[in-house]
Amino acid sequence: MNKYQRLTGALLTLFLCFSLPGCKDDPEGEAVIPAPVIVPVDLKLDTLQTGLSRPWSLEFVGHDSILLTDLSGKLTLWNNGSLTEISNVPSFVNLGQGGLLDVRRHPNFSQNKLIYFCGSTGTSSAFSTTLFRARFDGNALTNVEQLFQATPMNSSGAHFGSRIAFDDAGHVFLSLGERNSIQTAQQRSNHNGCVVRLNDDGSIPSDNPFVSEPGAMPEIWTYGHRNVQGMAVEPSSGAIWTHEHGPKGGDEINILEKGANYGWPLASFGVNYNGSEITKDTFVEGTVLPIHYWVPSIAPCGMDFYTSDSIPQWKGDLFIGALAGQHLNRLSFSGNSVVNEERLLQGFGRFRAVRQGPDGYLYFLTEQPGMLLRFRPSN
Repeated sequence: MNKYQRLTGALLTLFLCFSLPGCKDDPEGEAVIPAPVIVPVDLKLDTLQTGLSRPWSLEFVGHDSILLTDLSGKLTLWNNGSLTEISNVPSFVNLGQGGLLDVRRHPNFSQNKLIYFCGSTGTSSAFSTTLFRARFDGNALTNVEQLFQATPMNSSGAHFGSRIAFDDAGHVFLSLGERNSIQTAQQRSNHNGCVVRLNDDGSIPSDNPFVSEPGAMPEIWTYGHRNVQGMAVEPSSGAIWTHEHGPKGGDEINILEKGANYGWPLASFGVNYNGSEITKDTFVEGTVLPIHYWVPSIAPCGMDFYTSDSIPQWKGDLFIGALAGQHLNRLSFSGNSVVNEERLLQGFGRFRAVRQGPDGYLYFLTEQPGMLLRFRPSN
C-alpha cells in the first residue's frame, strides 16, 4: 500500500472551488500554487466547520466544545457541529494583523472556568496587545479583567505576536511582536519584541529577570524577538518553545531561557522584503541561536506538541501551521535537533492554529478557506 492517498469527495471539491491568494496580513513569504491535496493513508481528514471568516485560534473547553477566535473580534463556541457567538467580549481594534487573537483556558479550568484571551485594543491611531481574563459560562464571559497591556502603543497594524501559554507552575506567558519598530526589540524599556511572564492574576512574579533593573519593563521574560506567533510547552521538559516570523527568510524555533536575548534585529537568517541586507550576522555574542530556522520563510503560525497514542507515528512530534507556506508542518526531533520535516496538505490554505484535542486527534484552523479540520485514525 502507498504511504499516501489522494483526498477525494466533497472536501477536495470544496478546496478546488476556492481561490488561494497570497498573504494579505502576513507579508512573510510568497503564496504557493495550490497542489493536489494528499493525506496519510492511515488517517482521515474531517471537515468540522466551513465558512469561517478570519479565524485565529482554537481552545478546547470540553470534549466536543471548542472556542474559536476571529480577527473581527468575534468569539464563538463550536459544539459538535453548531456555532454560538459568545457575548460580553471586549472590543478589539481590527486593523491589519490586529483584532481578537489567541485564547487559552486556565490550567484549572475544570474548577474555575477561567479563560485568557488577547488582542489589539486602543484606538486606530494608538493600539497594542492586551491580555484579558474572564469566566466562561458556556454562553457569555463574566468578570472580564484586563491583566496587561503592552507599551508603547502605536498605529502600526503589524506584528502583535499574541500567543498565550502556561508553564507547569501556573505562570502565564504572552508573546509580543515588535510592531514594525525594529530596533526597539533590543530595548528592555518597552514591551516590543518580547515574551512577558505574569502570575495568573496579572501580577508580576518577583523572580522575573529584569524586576530590579532600572527602566526595564518588569514583565519581560525574554526579548529580541520579531513576531512570535507560536508558543507551546514541551511535555518532557516543561520548557516553553516558540516560533517567530523572520523577515524574508529566517523564521525561527526557539526555546525560551530566562532573561535571554534572541537577537532581532542584530542577527537574522533573513533579509528585507526588497532583498536588502538587515544585518551581516546570523549570530551575535550574547544572543541565543534558534534551534531551527527556515529559508525561505514558511510564515509559521500556531504550534503544539503531539503527545497522544491515537496516532502513534506522530507521538512526540511538533506541529506548526504555515501561512505563506500553506501547509501543516510536522517536525520530528532527536533531543532539540530536527531530524525530519513533513509538509502535510501542501497548498490547501493558510494554516493559522493547531491543537491536540482531548480525544487525541489533531485539530487545526485554516483561513482562505476559513475552516476547522481534524486528523484522526481512519479506523
